Amino acid sequence: MIITHDISWPACLSNQIFPAIKKGWKDSKMKPVHFFWGLGSNNLQEIAQVKEKGEEWWMVDVGYITDQITRYPTPSIDKYDTTYFRIVKGNLHMTNGKPGDGSRHKKLIQQGIDAEFKGWNTGECKHILLAPSSQTVCGYIHSLTQEDWIKQASEEIKIYTDRLVTMRNKPRPNNEWWNTDIKDELKDCHALVTNMSLSAVDAVLNKVPVVTHSNNVCYSLSGNVANIENRTMKPREDVTIWLRSVANNQFTLQEIEDGTAYKVLNEI
Repeated sequence: MIITHDISWPACLSNQIFPAIKKGWKDSKMKPVHFFWGLGSNNLQEIAQVKEKGEEWWMVDVGYITDQITRYPTPSIDKYDTTYFRIVKGNLHMTNGKPGDGSRHKKLIQQGIDAEFKGWNTGECKHILLAPSSQTVCGYIHSLTQEDWIKQASEEIKIYTDRLVTMRNKPRPNNEWWNTDIKDELKDCHALVTNMSLSAVDAVLNKVPVVTHSNNVCYSLSGNVANIENRTMKPREDVTIWLRSVANNQFTLQEIEDGTAYKVLNEI
C-alpha cells in the first residue's frame, strides 16, 4: 500500500511528484510504503511514527547533480528532462548506493550537467567554508538550532586550524547569499565543512575536499575536522563509484512515472 504524506500547499512540487510515484511504483497490498517530501508540514512527526512502527519509508527531495528547480516565489520545474529528484530509502540522503554500470552518470554528462570529477585542488588554498543545513535539518539530525550548530562547528574547526573560516548559508530572498554562486566561494577553498547540506556535492565537483555528517551523501568521501589540515582526498576510482551511486539515486519526473525509478532502486 503506497502512502504519500501529502502537503496541502497547492504550489508544493510534491503535488506533481507523488502522483508520478503512484503510477510508477509497484504497489504491495501486503505492507505500507510511505513517501515524504522533505521535512516540511507534519513530516517530522509522521516520520517518527512510521519509524516507530518499523514501516518502510522513502524520502523524496531535490536531486544531487541536476538542473535546479525555481524555488521562489513559487516552486517550479523549469527543465523536465534534466531536473532530477532523489528518492532515498529510510534516510535523508543516499549513503550506501549502488553504482551500477555508470550509464546514468554518463547520461548526466551528455545532458550538459556538471557531473564530472575534475580532481582535487592541491595548490595553495586559503579559507575553510562552513555551510550549515537548514534550521529544520539541524534540529532533526542534531537536536540543535542552526545557530548552535554553527557555533559548535566553528569552535571545533578552530581547535585544529588557524585558517580563516567563512560561512555560507542557504540562499534565501533578501539574505546576503541570495543571487550568489557557491562556486565563487569555493575558489581557493581548503575544505568545506557541513552537516547535511548539498553544498558538499558542489564542493566535490569543484575540487574541494569535504567534512560532513555521517548521513550526508558525500560521507564516503569525507574527512574529519581533527585532520582538516591534511584533508581527505579520495582517489578518482572512489569518486567515480560515488558519482555512479549518486546518479542511481535521482530521477526525472518522467522516470518516476514510467517505473524507471522503481526498477533502478529495487532491482539493480
